[in-house]
Amino acid sequence: MSHKNLNQVNASKPKRVAIVISNPAVSTTTGWPVGFWWSELTHPYYKLTEKGHEVEIFSYFGGKCEADAMSNPEDVSQWQAEDVISRGYIHDPAFVKLLEDTKPSKDIEVQQFDAIIIAGGQGPMFALELATDTVQKFVEFYEAGKLAVALCHGVAVLRYAKLSGGEYLAQGKTVTGFANIEEDFADEAVWSMGALPKGKHVMPWRIEDELRKIGANYIQAGLWKGFAIRDGNLITGQQNFSGSETADVLIAAMGE
Repeated sequence: MSHKNLNQVNASKPKRVAIVISNPAVSTTTGWPVGFWWSELTHPYYKLTEKGHEVEIFSYFGGKCEADAMSNPEDVSQWQAEDVISRGYIHDPAFVKLLEDTKPSKDIEVQQFDAIIIAGGQGPMFALELATDTVQKFVEFYEAGKLAVALCHGVAVLRYAKLSGGEYLAQGKTVTGFANIEEDFADEAVWSMGALPKGKHVMPWRIEDELRKIGANYIQAGLWKGFAIRDGNLITGQQNFSGSETADVLIAAMGE
């Protein structure tokens, strides 16, 4: 309890939410170690626990998880320097300990939770294809009528998620996720650093393009704008600056 707000806004009707983060992986495009993104874990965690809801952290395969370096507000890049929420959790030993030996997503008991969140980062783009248990759990939540939430590159789950009937879960749904204009920005930034040859992309494929291919109605709010959208019991958030917005939509959907 030490990492939770002990003066919850509403502790009378707590819900339970499973947040699933990426295990460490290696980017096939840059060769960099990749993982989850701090703000996409900490911002929903903060918002939910502040309301008095219970949150448990899982990963695709279990074990120790590590964040993308640039998502750390203390990283030399200063890319997320304004992220005081993550800065606080990074210095909370009780919270950091939760990431040292996570349970695998296959251990999530759907009936024990009200919602699942697939957090983003660079890791999902390289690890989710093999994380079949995570994809299946996401579908199970959705088909059980529970809230299925994906954020930023965690929306990659929709590239693989198919319903029991064989159709894509996102087909015909209005969704968001990391936008092409944001991928362009990221590519340009990496090129300017000399970390990749110009013309070579940071990501092996793009969320916006793939969602459109499977028949989803993809929308976005603009470059680096916080944005989340709900379509039935599917909730998606645009990018790493949308963690709080995504949590707000989820909290409203849970009736709190």
